[in-house]
Amino acid sequence: MTIAASPTFGAAEKRALMAVAAQFWINGMVFASFVPRLPEVRDRIGVDLATIGALLAVAAAGGLVGSAITGPAIERLGTRRVMIGGALPIVFALPLIGFATAPAVFVGGLIVLQVFDVSVDVAMNIQGSELAKRLGRPIMNRLHGVWSVGTVVGSVAATQAARLGVPLTTHLLVVSAVLLATVAFVGPRLLTSDPAPDSAHTGSPVRSRRARLGNPALWRFGVIAGAAMMLELITSDWAAFRLKDDFGLADGPAGYGFVAFMVGMVIGRLGGDHVLERLGPKRLFTTAVVVSGLGLAIATLVPTTWDAGPTIAVAGYLVAGLGVSVIFPRLYDEAAQSPAGPTVMGALTAGQRITLLIAPLVVGSLAGTSLAVGTALAIVLVPSGLLLLALGRR
Repeated sequence: MTIAASPTFGAAEKRALMAVAAQFWINGMVFASFVPRLPEVRDRIGVDLATIGALLAVAAAGGLVGSAITGPAIERLGTRRVMIGGALPIVFALPLIGFATAPAVFVGGLIVLQVFDVSVDVAMNIQGSELAKRLGRPIMNRLHGVWSVGTVVGSVAATQAARLGVPLTTHLLVVSAVLLATVAFVGPRLLTSDPAPDSAHTGSPVRSRRARLGNPALWRFGVIAGAAMMLELITSDWAAFRLKDDFGLADGPAGYGFVAFMVGMVIGRLGGDHVLERLGPKRLFTTAVVVSGLGLAIATLVPTTWDAGPTIAVAGYLVAGLGVSVIFPRLYDEAAQSPAGPTVMGALTAGQRITLLIAPLVVGSLAGTSLAVGTALAIVLVPSGLLLLALGRR
């Protein structure tokens, strides 16, 4: 990632930017390494669609725990320690998913991933936003673009590994080794100091907690993040099920919907900072929601009787990725720059994690009926897109 540095952006900031970018990359790669192979995992642990949805929801509860503890942990320990401390458990939890032959083992690995992914996610976004502030130019879309590059690399590797018959255990052990090497690179190069907390958010812990719970910004960030997460999560996690169960594709090709969505995310995020400077945040946000809605309509509603249906659906996922790509970078940057950055960031991640908890249950129960997977997805995604558009315009 090439950045034209400002006079106040020194060598330490450049090293930190490279480290944060590396962490964004590996974070994207971790989940993408097994999401395209979820139908394979489902078959290995012997459950149906409704049950896999319930298992994903149970694991998402771990993310709520992470959202609750991350803000206080960062305020006490700083983003550097929280980022490193959160990445290490993921190294050892990821292979559990590969070895899982029972639902309990699968859920156990996912819960650890969800808890500590929140910590790493919040810490790296705070460091990225602080580096953008020191640089004097927007870089959050490009950092999230690096995350999307990681998802593309991870998802392509997962799809090809499935096609070539590489065992999921071997595949995820290799990913864990790469993650461990990345942590060793990232740790020494991160910023060692964080932005000073706003004085309005210091003082008595009881008064501070009550003030935070009554802060409208927390609720706004939580709700809008939940709606945005619905678009991103349902599109990415269920794309393989849409192509396999509705169109009858094999495990390998069924992963191409996820890959297409992530490719769209990469393109949108790598160019998002330049578009942001031209359109401004409000116009860009509205355009992004409309484009994502168009892509999702194509991906979920194209008839399964069409011969070109799978190709059209994959193209829809690509368009949806372009639209969704710039939503979360903007939300993370605004949350990180707010006076109570870690706390507002916790509200943002809490909205995401509540969605992670609810969405799989809803989609899994709908898809477990006589409805096609695409129809079940559309039932959930349409109101989410309309809610996001209404909130974003305000």
